[in-house]
Amino acid sequence: MSTPLSIFWFRRDLRLDDNAGLLHALSSGLPVLPIFIFDPAILSGLPPNDARVTFIYDTLQSLRAELECKHATSLALYFGNPLQVFDQILHSYPVAAVYCNHDYEPDARKRDETVCKWLQVRSVAFHSYKDHVIFEKNEIVKENGSVYEVYTPYMHKWRKIQNQTTLMTYSIAPKLNNMIKQMPLPNLTLTNIGFDRSTITIPFCRLNAELLQHYARDRDFPALSRTSLLGPHLRFGTVSIRQIFKQALDSSDTFANELIWREFFSQILWHFPRTQHSCFKMRYDRIPWRNDETEFKRWCEGTTGYPLVDAGMRQLNATGFMHNRLRMITASFLCKHLLIDWRWGEAYFAEKLLDYDMASNIGNWQWVAGCGVDAVPYFRIFNPTLQIKKFDRNFDYIQTWVNEWQTPAYSKPIVDHVLARERCLNVYRQAVG
Repeated sequence: MSTPLSIFWFRRDLRLDDNAGLLHALSSGLPVLPIFIFDPAILSGLPPNDARVTFIYDTLQSLRAELECKHATSLALYFGNPLQVFDQILHSYPVAAVYCNHDYEPDARKRDETVCKWLQVRSVAFHSYKDHVIFEKNEIVKENGSVYEVYTPYMHKWRKIQNQTTLMTYSIAPKLNNMIKQMPLPNLTLTNIGFDRSTITIPFCRLNAELLQHYARDRDFPALSRTSLLGPHLRFGTVSIRQIFKQALDSSDTFANELIWREFFSQILWHFPRTQHSCFKMRYDRIPWRNDETEFKRWCEGTTGYPLVDAGMRQLNATGFMHNRLRMITASFLCKHLLIDWRWGEAYFAEKLLDYDMASNIGNWQWVAGCGVDAVPYFRIFNPTLQIKKFDRNFDYIQTWVNEWQTPAYSKPIVDHVLARERCLNVYRQAVG
């Protein structure tokens, strides 16, 4: 093939509609080769039947089928280090430019910087675009240019700027015929990348007018199942954040504010990548965590003897999902009742959550532990028994996930709440003043 072409590199944007980088690639005037790279560096730490990998794979196969059926093209799938894959592609095609969308996680930023420099040496342009969020990097900052470290003023500034901005969406369908017409393109099986099909299925997003209308009223009660299940679809970009925000801003301030939390944590991770491994409030790194491995195992398994904590952990282990209220309760219990390092819990959620997003997960864990931006004060400790009275008064959620509750087979409490609270306050007070 002698005609120069552009590449669009799918990553966290697995859709053909309203995709910023894809539109720019299709508007480049050159045929577009769409690719996805299964990177062993990312996959190596995952269990062989990881539901997220199955979801990504199935989504990519659906995109391939749509392109083949409607546009006489396809989607090329590769497995390998990105530089090695691009070297392979450049030996097969005359590539003029690579297009993609921004990824804000520290390792992804380093990867993209490396790929960009490698391509430039070979006279291939690298173009990346904002697609995963509405506002990024330095777009929402204080008047003096400094970063917001508290959510509420950030949210107000976000809404002010958004009100002055048209939420653009990108109409891509008319341009999809600009894809490369060479067939077939490389494909892979799950086995090729070292994975088995998961028995856990990521559910469809159920965001609708009725859910949004009653979201503020219903969102804190896990037994109601009145959440959108949007998380994995935002994480992997099967939906457009612009289209989701349009729905939310028109229907539910509460839901929109939850989406703005996502953007808040994204910009914190961008400006402070060290928070991937250390506390935003650095003095909290002085806390002498107990890190009892036996107690951590009981927390992971959902056998702490606190039924709401146990129900949340068992749902997570069985389904890859945990209600947001339970995420706060279980995280607080680990950090403050058991005095186990928030990083242990964050890593466990990263392994299990279908909607795992580094920025939000780290931000929320540090919020609960008291060591992050806009964090809950360390002396505020959730009482897991009172949380039942507030959010599962009839025990519907608990009985769904803790079958042996209220029987002799149920675990005795791993720790006494009053004693654990006092221990936590003393440890935190001595460590951080």
